[in-house]
Amino acid sequence: MEGSFGFYKKMPFFLCVLVAMSMANTVNGQGTRVGFYATTCSRAESIVKSTVESHLNSDSTLAAGLLRMHFHDCFVQGCDGSILIDGAGTEKTAGPNGGLRGYEVIDDAKTKLEAACAGVVSCADILALAARDSVVWSGGVSWQVPTGRKDGRVSKASDAGNLPSPFDSVDVQKNKFSDKGLNTQDLVTLVGGHTIGTTSCGLISSRIYNFNGTASADPSIDPSFLPTLRSLCPQNGDGSKRVALDNGSQTKFDTSFFANLRSGRGILQSDQALWADASTKTIVQRFLGVRGLLGLVFNAEFGKSMVKMSNIGVKTGADSEIRKKCSAFN
Repeated sequence: MEGSFGFYKKMPFFLCVLVAMSMANTVNGQGTRVGFYATTCSRAESIVKSTVESHLNSDSTLAAGLLRMHFHDCFVQGCDGSILIDGAGTEKTAGPNGGLRGYEVIDDAKTKLEAACAGVVSCADILALAARDSVVWSGGVSWQVPTGRKDGRVSKASDAGNLPSPFDSVDVQKNKFSDKGLNTQDLVTLVGGHTIGTTSCGLISSRIYNFNGTASADPSIDPSFLPTLRSLCPQNGDGSKRVALDNGSQTKFDTSFFANLRSGRGILQSDQALWADASTKTIVQRFLGVRGLLGLVFNAEFGKSMVKMSNIGVKTGADSEIRKKCSAFN
């Protein structure tokens, strides 16, 4: 992500009310709740927020990185901070996690929290809060994050094999999300987080030059957009070069990502596929306010889906801990 939104944007009042009402009484049976640290570390959320803002003001691209990191954490071993562990063979070293960024932000927040209230705030909670604060910093609407997660004691690269892939069909995406208790609307909503961030040319090269071995481009790509993609990612060029996932609005958390899908300008194969499948296309259209369909407010729905996702596989018992350092088990 490029550019800077160093302040929390004021949003329409009805959006703020809608999000607040939907989140205010969030309690999860696994033990998380809004305001978990109110008495044990009252400044926990403000410390995370100020730390995130400080880093994003220096490097705006970390906003999407922190959001993606939380997603990758939750889809492997649950939302337990296992993505943060250093060392050979850990989740961090798995192929799908190779491009994750923002670990230094979490480490910095943890250092400050340990100074303020040692041994209280988990790394898993820091990551959940940082993801929310990154979205807000990018222009999205805030939501209340249930906290109370503890940190897991297992982190294995081999467990990351079932993370959603940029080449997954809609059916495969649905199955992967369903396995985590997330429905089709959650899928479309959370993929909408690609409104900020980038991907590598290496992940779209085959799509724009040799789709399914045809020696031509994916026919779902808008023909007028194909030259732009090929100029950004020349054939046999640098596969590590980054391309915005939301062409034309990569720094702002908005619905332009969905408008791009409608126009055949989705960047990832798995993203554009959401427009080709009837069940997911309808949800995209509802986010875009298509006439004749019941509308959905993306910012409000994103907050609700993030709360659902952030409670996947939460650990609160003997199989968990509060790490002293986020990159290492105690």
